[in-house]
Amino acid sequence: MTNMTRSLYLSNVRLADDQTVSVSVVDGRIEALGANVAAPPGAHVEDGGGALLLPGFVEGHTHIDKSNWGRPWYRNEVGPLLTDRINNEREWRKTSGHDAAAQSLALSRAFVQAGTTRLRTHVDIDTDARLRYLEGVLATRQTMRDTLEMQIVAFPQSGMLIRPGTVELLGSALAEGADVLGALDPALIDGDPVASLDATFALAERHGKPIDIHLHEPGEVGAFTLKLLLDRVETMGMQGRVVVSHGFCLGALPERERDALLDRIARLRVALLTSAPPSRTVPPLKLCREKGITMFGGNDGIRDTWSPYGVPDMLERAMLIGMRYDLRRDDDLMIAFDCVSEAAARGCGFTDYGLHAGARADLVLVDAQTIAHAVASRPVRKLVVASGRIVARDGALA
Repeated sequence: MTNMTRSLYLSNVRLADDQTVSVSVVDGRIEALGANVAAPPGAHVEDGGGALLLPGFVEGHTHIDKSNWGRPWYRNEVGPLLTDRINNEREWRKTSGHDAAAQSLALSRAFVQAGTTRLRTHVDIDTDARLRYLEGVLATRQTMRDTLEMQIVAFPQSGMLIRPGTVELLGSALAEGADVLGALDPALIDGDPVASLDATFALAERHGKPIDIHLHEPGEVGAFTLKLLLDRVETMGMQGRVVVSHGFCLGALPERERDALLDRIARLRVALLTSAPPSRTVPPLKLCREKGITMFGGNDGIRDTWSPYGVPDMLERAMLIGMRYDLRRDDDLMIAFDCVSEAAARGCGFTDYGLHAGARADLVLVDAQTIAHAVASRPVRKLVVASGRIVARDGALA
């Protein structure tokens, strides 16, 4: 997959402001980027042909361990409740021969092929599978280590307190390589938001890990849980180390209550993740940005037992964010792209990101006039560079 050249020179590429530049890459990092940059000695030279230069994309929230990507069609006949989907998935994964290692690897490669070079994935930890799915994704992370920077969230998809032994398994997962502690609907799934959040924050503190919580809870229930969570962020000094994924309640509350919560979220530097689903209320993107909240995007599940939808292409997710938030102007579509690039890197804590000297050389070339054009048309990726190595060309792995 990888071109092992240690230095690379991209000429004749365009930035978002339409400036034509060249990029010098040495030892996996951008050495220089500008109009008069010389090629490093012995560099592999690529003529960009006037293509638009973008930073490698960031997937802020997905579930690569449970995808059915590339497998025969899954016939979805699951019930309408969240618990129906959870229970159905757990049983299907036990009985179908689904292989978390093989599926996570197939999906990771598809992400890279489409330009994603950083990814945060939630991996199910439960008392049936224990750490089996984690072990599969850890193997994928090792295989993809030179190409895809991966954060793993230890995620109690079936609940935590309602399944005794899950807290201990989450601790084991963090000890064995998971980077982030996940959580799920402390009120509606665990049935005790105070005890559930206390256990989550205690575990995160014990292992020195950040938190990423799925909060599907609607309206006032979600607001109550969110207030409890923010209390713990503040008292335990977890500012800047918590992500609230989905946060559907923030799109359904009265304006005054919503704004008070958003002001507190901004002050505590809690980040928000959205997949911009068309069927649920969503946090207000532009207002969050105005208040200084980092809000970013992700696919959530891709082609799994929950949903037949989704593809491992962050330009498509940016387009769906644009459609969900009625982003039509070119400058607004740049906000949608920010959700799968700079904002996502910031929200997940990926460092050395972007198009500047010293950043990791994760680069994508597309034939598009502007970023807005790229989001709307989702062109084939002309070239994908990860850590300074060419990993995909013309939509195919190199």
